[in-house]
Amino acid sequence: MLTLHNISKHYQDHVALHNTTLTFAPGAFNVLLGPSGAGKSTLLRSCNLLAEPSTGYVEADGIGAVRSQSQSRQLRLMTACVFQQHQLILRQSVLTNVLNGRVGARPLWAGLLPTPRADIEDALRCLERVGLEDYALTRAGSLSGGQQQRVGIARALMQKPRILLADEPVASLDPTRAEEVLGLLHNICREDGLCAVVSLHQVRFAKRFADRIIALRAGRVVFDGTPEVLTQEALTHIYAPQTETPLCSAIKPQRPTEPPVAFNQTARAS
Repeated sequence: MLTLHNISKHYQDHVALHNTTLTFAPGAFNVLLGPSGAGKSTLLRSCNLLAEPSTGYVEADGIGAVRSQSQSRQLRLMTACVFQQHQLILRQSVLTNVLNGRVGARPLWAGLLPTPRADIEDALRCLERVGLEDYALTRAGSLSGGQQQRVGIARALMQKPRILLADEPVASLDPTRAEEVLGLLHNICREDGLCAVVSLHQVRFAKRFADRIIALRAGRVVFDGTPEVLTQEALTHIYAPQTETPLCSAIKPQRPTEPPVAFNQTARAS
């Protein structure tokens, strides 16, 4: 389980994220929605402290409250990321890119030694899970965008994570490939019991794949509930043009009959 306690992020000229407390349960596929600049990426990067919070702290199972540099490193070792632009080394083979997922867990001197056979076998298994085992020796730059994102997912799995963060993972893909990649990511997180936090722009994908939707607006959480209670009225509030009146309390989702995950904010009847 991962919990953000009263997290905020202040920059010199604006506040990207206001005091936010959220808990993410293992095995749940959590989707962040909201317009550009709403704070989705800041919230996502706060989960593994890539964005150092101005206030508050992060707590993770097996670590407790993350306060020190060594605890921050522990948190990052148990967290894998999937990126919008894949972040592959295109001149390297697919297999080598997946093996790069183990770099952070190995000491520096290990880079001078041959890659352990166990790591190669793990990487091939990860490629098999994303349907690319036949492309192991193919140069990553020759793959399609959807295939490259699958390599990114395999690399994330190579880290043996407990938490998976994905920032707009299908933004650069066509709708068909985007649906395939999201379905793959969703199934893997379910099978492995990963705590997943994924930011998306596509509302229809969020409603199809999410166990829980968290919507942000101007750095504040304005919706926290299941897809079933994300109404058109709520979406209108989330994506409406900015006004001077904050909408952080305007949207209160109805309580679902059987919520699939434990939320940190109890849904209330509107």
